[in-house]
Amino acid sequence: MSKKWFLATGLLLLAGFFGLQSLLSATPTVLKVGASPTPHAAILEEIKPLLAKEGIELKIIEFQDYVQPNLALAEGELDANFFQHIPYLEQFSKDHRLNLTYIAKVHIEPMGVYSKKVTSLTQLRDKAVVVIPNDPTNCGRALLLLQQAKLIELRKGVGLAATELDIAKNPKGLQVKPLEAAQLPRTLAEVDLAVINTNYALPANLVPTRDALFIEGSESPYANVLAVKEADKNNPALQKLAKALNSSIVKEYLLKNYQGDIVPAF
Repeated sequence: MSKKWFLATGLLLLAGFFGLQSLLSATPTVLKVGASPTPHAAILEEIKPLLAKEGIELKIIEFQDYVQPNLALAEGELDANFFQHIPYLEQFSKDHRLNLTYIAKVHIEPMGVYSKKVTSLTQLRDKAVVVIPNDPTNCGRALLLLQQAKLIELRKGVGLAATELDIAKNPKGLQVKPLEAAQLPRTLAEVDLAVINTNYALPANLVPTRDALFIEGSESPYANVLAVKEADKNNPALQKLAKALNSSIVKEYLLKNYQGDIVPAF
């Protein structure tokens, strides 16, 4: 065989090798992120094009509850999740012995008190039924909100760990009942009051600044965060996701679409 043939064959092999290398380098990094449908999944959809430019394909997996996303993250089924505030993440991680942390604060969803039976808290009857979230941190958060609304008074020093058993004063004899958070909007027609997280209020067509009889202020410390495994907190792709969630695109999206019902935390 001629030297020209060997040379041509070698060039073809090199071209094939570098073509394969180019193809491999162009393959996007896939990130699987668990999220509540509203507003978390919607926010993630907004930054998909931005991440695509960074070579990252975002796969959004929606969850309807507050338990599975953290378990799926810890077990490696997800690369990150975006559905919870800091106190919930810290308490859940402690209770389940999970090494989870957060790498971006994104937004605050003010918790609100809603009713289909009264238009003012002053109209609330004695022994009214009040439902609140049953997960530990949101339960305490809801009770603190009812205390701010002057409907109850909690035992001193109990703070975020409060449960319905820590109600020290209850002038109206309210029947406070914890329920699974996602179920709360569906109970409104049956109860007197429901204390609902914004991410469950919005899909039920409840607008916090319009429909809540009482609502948390903008100073709320419950920022919703991008959670990851402790071992992955410096992962370059996840850091790019965190940066995208703290971008002007997200800030403008929140201000335009939620008009104060959900506020940026960055």
